[in-house]
Amino acid sequence: MIKKVMPEAMRNMTETTTKNTKDNSSRFKEIREVLMRNHITRGISPEKLRTILEELGPTYVKLGQIMSLHSDILPKRYCDALMELTTDVTPMPFEEVKEVLEKSWMCDIKDILSSIEEKPLGSASIAQVHKAVLLNGEEVVIKVQRKGIYDIMARDIGLLHRLVSLMPKIGDLRNMVDLDMVLDEMWTVAQQEMDFLKEAANITEFAHNNKDVAYIGVPQLYKEYTTDRVLVMEYIDGISITDINKLEEMGYDCHEIGQKLVNNFIKQVMDDGFFHADPHPGNLCVRDGKIIWLDMGMMGRLTEQQRRIMMRGVESIALRDVSMLESAVMDLCDEFGPVDRALLYENLRDFLNKYGSLSMGSINIPESMQDLMDIMKSNSLALPHGVTMLARGLAHIEGDLVVIAPDINMFDIAASRVGETYLEDVDLKAELKTNLKRLYRSASKGIELPGLATDALKEYLKGESRTNLRLQISGPFAELVYTSVRNLVIGMCLTGLLIGSAIICTTDMKPQVFGIPFLGFIGFAIASTAAGFLILRFMIIRWLKKHRIRKK
Repeated sequence: MIKKVMPEAMRNMTETTTKNTKDNSSRFKEIREVLMRNHITRGISPEKLRTILEELGPTYVKLGQIMSLHSDILPKRYCDALMELTTDVTPMPFEEVKEVLEKSWMCDIKDILSSIEEKPLGSASIAQVHKAVLLNGEEVVIKVQRKGIYDIMARDIGLLHRLVSLMPKIGDLRNMVDLDMVLDEMWTVAQQEMDFLKEAANITEFAHNNKDVAYIGVPQLYKEYTTDRVLVMEYIDGISITDINKLEEMGYDCHEIGQKLVNNFIKQVMDDGFFHADPHPGNLCVRDGKIIWLDMGMMGRLTEQQRRIMMRGVESIALRDVSMLESAVMDLCDEFGPVDRALLYENLRDFLNKYGSLSMGSINIPESMQDLMDIMKSNSLALPHGVTMLARGLAHIEGDLVVIAPDINMFDIAASRVGETYLEDVDLKAELKTNLKRLYRSASKGIELPGLATDALKEYLKGESRTNLRLQISGPFAELVYTSVRNLVIGMCLTGLLIGSAIICTTDMKPQVFGIPFLGFIGFAIASTAAGFLILRFMIIRWLKKHRIRKK
C-alpha cells in the first residue's frame, strides 16, 4: 500500500512544483515586459511608478497603497502619486465568494444567511464586501478575502525582490531608499491586513476605548461568524461625513461634527495610543447623532514612551528650544546610518524658525509633520511605524475638515487636549519634590561659583590654564583632509623608496641590470610607475571636473 501511495504523492508534489515554477516564470516575464514598456532603465518617476503598478494588477496596486504610507522612507512626491492608485478592482465571481464562505464556515451559507446580494458593495485588491441578512433578520456586511490572494502576494513579493536586485542604479528612487527593506515592510503590513481576526481584534479594542464617548459609534462585530478570511459586521446605513448638504438637511451642525471628530482622534492618539490610520470619508459616516468609524484594517499604535517623547517635542516647538527638540528627535527615532548632529541641529533650527514664530492657529499639522519627516530622512533617522501612520491619519483628518468645517484648526484643539492631558497626568507632589531637589543642587553649585572663578583667574595669570577643544569635521572638509593625508603618506613612501634605491645604486651589489644593482633598479621602476599613475589620475580628475562644470 505504501509503495503505491508514495510514488503518487511524489508525482503530485513534482507536478505542483513544476506548475509553480511555470507560473513564476510566466509572471516574471509579464513583469519584465511591463517594466521594459515603461522604460525602467531610464529611471523611475512617481507617475511612472504608479502607472507600472496599475498595469501589473490588483495585488501590486495594494502594495503601492501600502508604500504610500511610508513618507518617512519614500520621497513625498512618490507617496502622493501612490495615494492616487484606484481602490476599485474587478470583483471575483460570486461562486468564488460562496466557496470562500463555505470553506471558512464549514457549512452551507444557507445555514447562516437567509440572503446575500451577489453584487458587492465594494471590491478591493484583498477583499470585497457583500450585504447580507442573517437567519434572525439582522442586516450585515460580509468582508470576504479574495481566493488565493495570500499565495499570489507572497509570490509577487518574491519576484519583486528579484527584480530589485536586477534594477540598475539609475533614477532617484533606486539611489535614495533600500527597496528590499521597503518590500519587507510592505509584506508585513499586507499580512496583517489579510488576517481578518486581527481586524476583528482591532474593532473590539477600538470599541472598548470609546465605549464612554457618547458621540462615537462602531459597527457591531459578529465574532461567531468571523474567521481569518471572513469578517461579519453590522450593516451601517449612515450619511458620509463629507456629505454636508444631506447632513444639514437632517439637522446636523457640520462645525460641531468637525470639532468632535478632531477631539476623538486626538483622544485616540494621546490617551489610547491606538488610532484609526485611514480616516478618509469612505471610513466615516454619521448615524443617529454619532460619528461611526468603519474599516479597522489599518490602525496605528503608539507606546506610552513614544507619546511622552512627542509631547516633549510639541513643548520644545512652543518654547523654540532647538536642543530640546533634537533630544526628543534622537530619543524617538532609530538610526539607519551615520547621523551628522551638527547638520541635524541646523535643520531643526530652520524648522523652528519656520514654525516656532507662528501662532498655533496658523500651523498646518500635516505640512509641519512632513517637513519634520523630511529632516529625519535626510539625516539617516527612521521614525517608528506608528508615527508614520499618525502622519497619514492627520493628513486625512485635515482633508475631512476642509470639506465639513474649514474654519476649524486642528492644532488649537490638539494643543488644548495635550495641555489637559498633561495636567491630568502630572503628579504635583512628585513634581514639587523634583523641582525642590533641582533648586537645592543649583543653590549649592551657585555658592561655589565665586571660588571657582577666583581659581580660574589665578591659573590664567600664572599661565597654567588649559583649554580642551574637540573638533568635528564632516562633508567636503573631511574629504579634503583625508585626501591630503593620503597623498602625503604616499609621497613620503615614494620619497623613501627613491632615496633607498639611490643608496643601493652606489654599491656593487649583485646581480645588476644596466650596470646598477637589481634592487635599486626595481625600486626606481616602482617609484616611477607609482608617480606616473598619480600624475595621470590627477589629470583625469581635473578633466572630469572641468567637463562636468561645462555640462552644467
